Formats: sequence, structure tokens, C-alpha cells
Amino acid sequence: MTTLLGHRPLVQEAAALRAGTDDPVDAVNRSCDRIDAIDPQARAFVPEDGRRTRLLEAAKRRAAAGPRDAAGRPALYGVPVGIKDIVRADGLPTRAGSALPPQVLGGRQATVVDRLCAAGALIAGKTVTAEFAVTAPGPTRNPHNPAHTPGGSRRGYLPCPLGNGGGSAAAVAAGMVPLAIGTQTVGSMIRPAAYCGVVGFKPSYGRIPVDGVIPNAASFDTLGCYATDVAGVALAASVLVDGWRQPGPGRARRPVLGVPAGPYLERAGDEALRAFEEQQEVLRAAGYTVHEVPVMDDFERIVEQLFTMNRYEVARAHAAWFARYGDRYREQTTAAIRQGHTIGDAAYEAARIRPGAFRERLAADGAAAGIDMWIAPSATGPAPADLTTTGTSIMCLPWSNAGLPAVGPPAGHAANGLPLGLQLIGEYGADEALLYGAAGIEGVLNGAAEEARVH
Repeated sequence: MTTLLGHRPLVQEAAALRAGTDDPVDAVNRSCDRIDAIDPQARAFVPEDGRRTRLLEAAKRRAAAGPRDAAGRPALYGVPVGIKDIVRADGLPTRAGSALPPQVLGGRQATVVDRLCAAGALIAGKTVTAEFAVTAPGPTRNPHNPAHTPGGSRRGYLPCPLGNGGGSAAAVAAGMVPLAIGTQTVGSMIRPAAYCGVVGFKPSYGRIPVDGVIPNAASFDTLGCYATDVAGVALAASVLVDGWRQPGPGRARRPVLGVPAGPYLERAGDEALRAFEEQQEVLRAAGYTVHEVPVMDDFERIVEQLFTMNRYEVARAHAAWFARYGDRYREQTTAAIRQGHTIGDAAYEAARIRPGAFRERLAADGAAAGIDMWIAPSATGPAPADLTTTGTSIMCLPWSNAGLPAVGPPAGHAANGLPLGLQLIGEYGADEALLYGAAGIEGVLNGAAEEARVH
């Protein structure tokens, strides 16, 4: 699926379009050519009649509206972007991977789409999601091997709605668009990024408004983005994230990294743990300080607390729709909603007060150890060879529970050749510092991968 030339990395693509050495019409034709050639297999985009015509008209309007000089053009001028199909965008129906009538799910365009359009982006189309970003997987295949999942939500093992960001991750990985928008409730940005070999960024909870997005679990739902490198997600973040601050020159020091030793890390598979050990050695050899920090000895309780909140909230989010259209929901989504109905208000309120305290505890543990960011495997291993499952989000669960920002650059390959990822987690609200530090770590990992390839 990855044999045709796709888009350049986002920063180069956007720079060429702003400078006028590339044209939005050409960018649209590249995307549409790639979608036509690749998506019948990848199935990352929701099918759309007349996509090319719509996009070419939008590109011509964008070019005609000016400005004519690079200095006046916005950051994402002419860049095609994929939008996860729980995010409302004017002119495109929102189906959320479901059989419900699209008009029932309609509403005002999401603020995140408003911000993309204000930055000059072109909406290439909706990307596939699990039904309502809960557990019933969509049809998307992994661009590296169509027999494997691209990631998203999962049936079984972790009993909570996790969302499916696989369509957006696969669209970027296959070169159909240089940027795509996804959401993460537990692990639906970072894990698909690892499975598909791209960079996923989940900001701190609340830093991108989620109005206009069909909710999964409102206490955790977070918008994020995919690109092929950290510089790309940083460029997108500068447009999308509230109050974005460009890191200053005082951030030159390498961040001190913390390994969350204990029951949480033990959930990773053997291959992921071996790769994680190698990644730590590479980083230490490059001059990074890496400390092991025992944390989360009550990890099972953390999982239970998130499950309680998540199931309760998904049931309430779908109360009206499920009452009217319950026979149109898929089995997995119905089961999640019915589980939520069994959770009472008292149990929910008892769970709801814990994420804030957990975030404070992680911050205190990190400060006591003198670390700047946590590092962990992005997933328990490579993408499973099973299209009825999209993998487990367990490696992302505690960080999403605490609302912390996370970014997942690719980090080598498994024995079967599929990508692996390294998850970097920052302090709450310190998204800028996280991405600044991640760029240096990405460079070290890329250098190690190139050296291994040569030898």
C-alpha cells in the first residue's frame, strides 16, 4: 500500500505551499491520486462521491482569496487534512461509523475544524472511526500489512470504550494526507500512531476545545493530530492548541527521563519491553539521563476507576440516541452502553474525584525523582494480525486518566517488520516543552535506526 509517492512531511509541505513553490490545486491532486490508488485497500477514508471536485473547488477559492505573498499566508495554507468522523465539519455528513441517520448526528462545525480552516487547511474528508469511537472496529487496514489492524478500540481485555483513531493514522502513514485529526479517550492517538509508524500527539486534556465532537467519555476525550514527524505535529499544535507558546531558548537542556517501573510497565509484551530497553540504552548513549521510578503500585485500581467513569459517561452521552435507535447500534457499542447503565451515580462520583489526585501523585513522584518527562512503550507490542481487534490501550491508560500530554514517535520495528513506538509523557499543561524535548529524542531514535539499517 505504500509504494506510490505521497506528501512530503507536513512542515515542508506547508512551507512550499506558503512560499508559492507549490500550489493548493497540486496538493489536492496528490491527495486524491493517493486516495484513489491506496484507499480501496487501506479504507482509511469514509467514501465520498465527488471528493476531488469538492477539494479542487476549495483549493481554487483558497488561492483566489489570497494573500499572494508567503508572509501573509497562514500556517497550513493549502494543506489537505483528514478529519476523524466523530468531528463535525460543514458540508460533510457525520456518521461516526454508525448506521444512525447522519442528520441526527449533525450540528455546528467543530472548533478544531474552524481553526484548521482559519489556518488555510483544506478538509480532505472524514477518516474512519469505530462506531461512535467506542469498541466496534471500522474497516481500516494497517498500511504496512493489510492483514493487521491500524489500531483504535479493542474488544475484550480492557473493558472500556477506547475509540478508534486508526483511519486518521493510516491516512497519514499511507501518504494520503500530511496531517490528520483524531481523538483519544484512552489510547486512540498514541497506539495507532505506533502501529502505523507515524507520530501521534495528544495534548493535555482541555487544551483543544471538543465542541462539535461526538462525545465518548467527556472526562477524558481529547483531540489530537498525526503527522510523519514531531515537527509536523508541533506545527499543527501551534494552530490548534489554546494558548500555544513557542518554547524559548532556555529549553536547550536535555530532559531527564523517567521509566515508570512497576505493575503498569509489566503489562507490556516481551517484544515491546525488549525494544524499550534498547531505546533506553540508545538514549543514555546519546547523553540522556534515564531514571527508573517505581509508580502506580495500585494500577488495577486505576484501571477500574477509569472503566467506571468511561462506561457511565458513554451511556449518558448516548441516552437519547440509544433510546430511539438502539436497534441500529452494533453489538459492542450496545454492550458498552448497557454496562454503563449498571453503574450508579454514587459509584461514578466516587471514581470521578480520583483522576485529579492521581495526576498530583504522578507529578510529585516525577518531581521527587528529578525527571522532566516519562517514557514508556506506546503499545504492548506491534499491531495484532487480527482485524476483529484493534489492540489494547493499557499502555496509554494512566496518562490519559491523568489528562497528561503525550507524543508517540516511531521507534524501530518488531521481528515481523511492523513498527513500534516510544511514548513520551509531559507535565500537565507543558505540551510545548514536551514537543520541544521530543524532537531531540526523535532525532536520536532516527539516527539509531539509520545506523542499524546501514549495518
